[in-house]
Amino acid sequence: MKTTLKRGMGRGATVNGNGRAVYPPGIRTSMTRYRQPGPPEHGAWRIVRVVLLWTVLASLIVAGGVAGAVYLRAHRFVAAIAPHSVVDKAAAKAADVAIPGQPTTALVIGTDKRRGPQAEVTGRSDTLMLVRADPQTNTISLLSFPRDLIATIKCPGHPDSRDRINAAYSACGSLGSLETVRALTGIPINYFITVNFRGFLDLVNNLGGVWVDVDHRYLCNDQTCPDVTPIDLQPGYQRLRALQALAYVRFRHFDSDLYRVARQQLFLKALKQQITSSLGLQTLLDVIGAVEKNVVIGRGGNKPLDLATIKDYVYFARSLPPGHIFQARIEGLTGQFELSAPQENVAAAVRDFVQPDVRSPDKARDVALGIKRRSAAPRPKDTTVTVLNGNGIAGSAANAAYELGQRGYKIVLPATGTPQNAPNFNYFSTTVYFDRSQRRSRAAALRVSNLFGDATLKPLPAGLMTTLANGAMTSVVVGQNFHGSIAPAPVDKTPVKQAPEVTPNAAMTRSSLLSLRKRVPFRLEVPRLVERSSRLDFESPVRLHTIKKGHNAVRLTFRTASGAYWGIEQTDWTDAPILGDANFLHRIRGREFSFYYSGAHLHMVVLRENGATYWVVNTILDALSNETMLAIARGLTPLPK
Repeated sequence: MKTTLKRGMGRGATVNGNGRAVYPPGIRTSMTRYRQPGPPEHGAWRIVRVVLLWTVLASLIVAGGVAGAVYLRAHRFVAAIAPHSVVDKAAAKAADVAIPGQPTTALVIGTDKRRGPQAEVTGRSDTLMLVRADPQTNTISLLSFPRDLIATIKCPGHPDSRDRINAAYSACGSLGSLETVRALTGIPINYFITVNFRGFLDLVNNLGGVWVDVDHRYLCNDQTCPDVTPIDLQPGYQRLRALQALAYVRFRHFDSDLYRVARQQLFLKALKQQITSSLGLQTLLDVIGAVEKNVVIGRGGNKPLDLATIKDYVYFARSLPPGHIFQARIEGLTGQFELSAPQENVAAAVRDFVQPDVRSPDKARDVALGIKRRSAAPRPKDTTVTVLNGNGIAGSAANAAYELGQRGYKIVLPATGTPQNAPNFNYFSTTVYFDRSQRRSRAAALRVSNLFGDATLKPLPAGLMTTLANGAMTSVVVGQNFHGSIAPAPVDKTPVKQAPEVTPNAAMTRSSLLSLRKRVPFRLEVPRLVERSSRLDFESPVRLHTIKKGHNAVRLTFRTASGAYWGIEQTDWTDAPILGDANFLHRIRGREFSFYYSGAHLHMVVLRENGATYWVVNTILDALSNETMLAIARGLTPLPK
């Protein structure tokens, strides 16, 4: 199949010594970046806004038309965050050069470098996280590394050693972290971003805080947690100020690094929800000033970062569909002060990071609700495809056809003697045509187009294109934005249908809610069903608080037998930032529920009725099954008036 598909395909398909078609230029080869004309810009204000949004989105993962002067400030900002030290320049040079139109990965390094007497004795990476932006699947993936994870430390000029992964930064700065993570994962890294404690604090302060759902009571002081960062947080949805946010994302004293990295990823998602809202000009300038002094962004090949690239990434992040931020985790970690995991577990986390299953929320929703769906698209083995070269790059059609054949699609060759070329080589975007005369051809073409990221979908026109299609159900014309490979096949993470692990126990919370119902302006609801092993948390079981000026909330906090916390938030604040990214909206027996997924895990279910919202929030690690979450939400019952 492989030899047959590649023979004579493409515009004079070049082959190497193995008879294989040559792929597009390698990752370190310079190449022309093709651009479609974008929408007209509206002055320097948009540029400054773009700079802010990208920088805040990237750097805060750790912890992790005005006037011409503003435009100049934006350029000064870009220059300020560029690598200046010898080691940062070396790290930028060592990073992989990004291929236009292909996924890119950034390594975010949160350092514990501080001012004052500790400045000389601190300098390890407090947080390491990979962030992958994939335009082919419209996703952002996150993969965090516990700072106590034992890894092979790579520091150029020094022998390899086994140590905690955060030691790589103290050994040789950003270069050490980049080389160590790249060696551990095998993932090309195109950018690195460092931010220190001071930068984190200044950024959160200048944003006015970040809205976060806190899962339980966090209390650490000199008596309970000597020699650690103090923290004092009540459970519930609240705006965290700078020191609170830093303490929250760094906390690990009564659980583990696994929970710590999960908190950091939840903080990032909360941050994205907030920065997509409008910000004032003065806030923008304040944040830019803070970032200039505390953040470094290095680009692969030591290329200077430019405003156009920043704009591209910001627009990509802001236009993500709900639920398209995926979190990968290294499972099976063992140890207490030093953590280790089998290499196959690291490889599995890398696979989930690189190949997120974009349809996992849909499939998980269908399983939980018992929805049986028959795919509108035929199976790959029942789909015929013709692949044509529309970019003039030798071997493009052959490569695409081979990749589709590997996925099980039936490749149809053009009629004998007809070159495998489109009518012209002016296709920027890959275009997938469907033959309207064939049943389910549009659905088949849609599935094929998803493999090419932002491919255009069109009906097959009459004339030459019909001749070239040679009777195929779909026809792919690869454009300039195709670089030799299609989206990788994700691992199916669809959970198996299971019975909800709940028990009837309205009495657990009924009396507490009855005592509070006259103190809130909305109708409270009692959970008739709770997770089977759960009890109300003894530290802060039921909390009445002002969630926002003019709005009250009641938080119920439960603790499972395994020590994990989940909760129910009830409030009349119906447009909180966290409520803006629902994956699905369903009416079940006349009641309106919003579903919020993290991959295949149902992280939150929100019931809207009586002019209020009622949130069932899963644990930090999404330990409650989807069916359990749904059963608890459906069991919410209004208290008598």
